[in-house]
Amino acid sequence: MRDDKTLARIAALLRQAEGTDNEHEAQTFMTAAQRLATAASIDLARARAHDRAARERTVPVARQVTIGQAGKRGLRTYVHLFVAIAAANDVTLDVAHNSTFVLAYGFDADIDAVEALYTSLLIQMVAASDAYLKSGDYKGERAARVVRRGSGWRSRRVVEQTPLSPITARLNFQSAFAERVGARLQAARADTCREAARADSARGARRAEPSTAIMLRHKEIEVANFYAAQSTARGSWRAARAGAGYSDAARRAGDRAGRRARLAEQERLGAPRDAIEG
Repeated sequence: MRDDKTLARIAALLRQAEGTDNEHEAQTFMTAAQRLATAASIDLARARAHDRAARERTVPVARQVTIGQAGKRGLRTYVHLFVAIAAANDVTLDVAHNSTFVLAYGFDADIDAVEALYTSLLIQMVAASDAYLKSGDYKGERAARVVRRGSGWRSRRVVEQTPLSPITARLNFQSAFAERVGARLQAARADTCREAARADSARGARRAEPSTAIMLRHKEIEVANFYAAQSTARGSWRAARAGAGYSDAARRAGDRAGRRARLAEQERLGAPRDAIEG
């Protein structure tokens, strides 16, 4: 069951976030977009709990979402961002081995919300990392990577410090950005769920019905069962790694950008991911 009105309201909040120069207002609008997505998810769970017809009509689906073209560098950090957003919105993922696409498992409305948030936040992440590299702040910083020295039984793993390259800086920046944005969205979801729980308590004496937490848990189990029946994936996805090394400086910069994240260029929502340069 798709709720186009809710998706339009989320899109409007993203436009407001992009349209303000005030950092705090932008954060407020982003949080409001996630809270609205969570509220819609709760409404879906409640409708399915009380209406057998809605339960039979609204079932989990699998949807393929393109991340980028094969061979494009940095797709793992794009996937990292998608995974972080999906985790806050009841969507389970399988990831292609080359990170060119994900398979999203969940309810249509939840996947729609994840795609809207992802597209806007991806543009912001790329723009923020571009600005970081252009600033030159990464120059003079060091990256750490584990290498093996020696051969045979005398070989050992050591940490090697090297100058921070632009690609390593970008990957570390974007990975930290994705983690911070995911944490913010999870916090917004938790706030909305707590409000729903308080509302449950307020009406508990008047109405006997499952709590919001129970209804959401039933919804979560249904998605999990659907995923188990449909997925053919082996193993599990791990967060993006900067193959050339790890940089505290770049990650700190990415985390700061994630804290400030504004949802970018609403008019490009739905634009092909391949058009976004990494």
